[in-house]
Amino acid sequence: MTTPPDSRELLPIATAARTRAALRVLVRPDRGRAAVGLGVLIAATAVGLLVQPLLGHIVDIVADGRPVAALTQPVLLLVLVAVVQGVTTTIGLTQVARLGETVLARLREQFVERVLTLPADRLERAGAGDLTARVTGDVARVAEAVRSALPELARSVLAIVLTFGALALLDIRFLLAALLAVPVQALTARWYVRRAVTLYADQRVANGAQQQQLLETIGGATTVRGHRLEQQHTERAAKRSGAAVDLTMRAVHLVLGFYQRLHIAEYIGLAGVLVTGFVLVGDGAVSVGTATAAALYFHSLFGPVNAALVLLDDAQSAAAGLARLVGVTESADAATRDDVTAGHLPGQRTTPTPASVTVDAVSHAYGSGSPVLHEVSLTLAPGEHVALVGTSGAGKSTLARLVAGVQLPTEGTVRVTGAADGPSVVLVTQEVHVFTGTLADDLRLARPAATDDELRTALSTVHALAWAEALPDGLGTVVGEGGHRLDAARAQQLALARLVLADPPVAVLDEATAEAGSAGARDLERSAQRALAGRTALVVAHRLTQAVAADRVVVLDGGRVVESGTHTELRDAGGPYADLWRAWSGSRTTPHP
Repeated sequence: MTTPPDSRELLPIATAARTRAALRVLVRPDRGRAAVGLGVLIAATAVGLLVQPLLGHIVDIVADGRPVAALTQPVLLLVLVAVVQGVTTTIGLTQVARLGETVLARLREQFVERVLTLPADRLERAGAGDLTARVTGDVARVAEAVRSALPELARSVLAIVLTFGALALLDIRFLLAALLAVPVQALTARWYVRRAVTLYADQRVANGAQQQQLLETIGGATTVRGHRLEQQHTERAAKRSGAAVDLTMRAVHLVLGFYQRLHIAEYIGLAGVLVTGFVLVGDGAVSVGTATAAALYFHSLFGPVNAALVLLDDAQSAAAGLARLVGVTESADAATRDDVTAGHLPGQRTTPTPASVTVDAVSHAYGSGSPVLHEVSLTLAPGEHVALVGTSGAGKSTLARLVAGVQLPTEGTVRVTGAADGPSVVLVTQEVHVFTGTLADDLRLARPAATDDELRTALSTVHALAWAEALPDGLGTVVGEGGHRLDAARAQQLALARLVLADPPVAVLDEATAEAGSAGARDLERSAQRALAGRTALVVAHRLTQAVAADRVVVLDGGRVVESGTHTELRDAGGPYADLWRAWSGSRTTPHP
């Protein structure tokens, strides 16, 4: 009833090198904005480093017993530094935030675009939970890192580098004392990263397995109850949830240990700077104000250093999520490359002209299961309408999906020759989705630049214009969830109108009139015939009236082509099609041999 985790073939995860390369590609179009943001942040951080020397100067003024009026200039300078730093920091962070949101939007668009090109059977093998976890959890984790971690990390790194430089300008010995904390911090970072990378990757996989189990249990709730499997599914859900919780707790303990080590580094570094200041002031090498400035500089590093190291937590989690997203896009790229590669490779599809379809020795199996199709060969001539018939489980829908390119065959080739522009094949199934939005927007999914007149022409072609214009706002009526509900027949006509707008040279209908019900079936079949006019078409026939209207009928049985010919020829041949026709039409007379 559920897919055991070991049997699922999860979507790939990109390597660290491939993830970095993909990130560079995402950022490349906005290099100018990145440079501006970084430059302004450097200026803001440099201005902010004037605070410690000014405070040290105030300490010297007080220690020397100078008049109160001597404090006016450094205090005014502190106010000026605060204003300038605030303005420049705001500008710099704004640029960095815009860069992050732009890159994030580009990543989301690329992810959705590439996922839609993945073969359906690849997604089915991975399970809905794996993809759902990437679309939700991984995208959210990357988004969180981009919005908060990226700007803060940029500020922190700049503050650390420039503060070390300022310590060296005061006295190189202050810098050497501050560097006593670095070995502890470096070892802490190494200790953390080595554990965090694997831990967060395992955590994301566990979350995906948990979602997969919940989706399967909820989606198959009726079957689960019918077979009295409630206890079994509850235990499986609890087991996968427990695994996810265990990994989360391990991550919490890892972060706590991380903070403990950082505090030790802070104590070592601050003690070193204070002792150095004490010695240098005693020797007369520096003033009390300078030693104060050095101590303040190192104390000001607590925030940036801790932030930078703590952001390793967000960075590692985001990196794990990004690697999972990039892995999906690369998998889709590979599928696309396979899709257009020349030669006779398994799963190959090519699109020259004119419109015809050649299926050559195609076999297909889902995962490790038994083959559904066995060396099927079939040719559709340009403009020919072929009806595909057979009993349930014969492989009709599988062959239709292979021709449409939704899936790639395990063996053999499917070559589609069609127009150079636009999609070469469009598949319409009985599972039609009405997208939320206006009727016009729903239609323009097939051709975004279509005019209202072109939309009306497409609707008229499939006999849907009358009811479309009768809607409350015509083409502007909101349909789909939360809007005007369309019945099954009208939803199917909408899908056929999108087919007309897409105008592919080859169309595949997989029982596209099955959901209309008996009352609207004949009208919907006429709509389908109008939509297929002038195209090469493969029709999985739900009703044998579609076979009667086709130029040729192909009969599948057990994943093999057992008959091919016109309706009349096969009806009179006394073979499998004749049996199907006799059973469907209600005729019990034995056909002539």
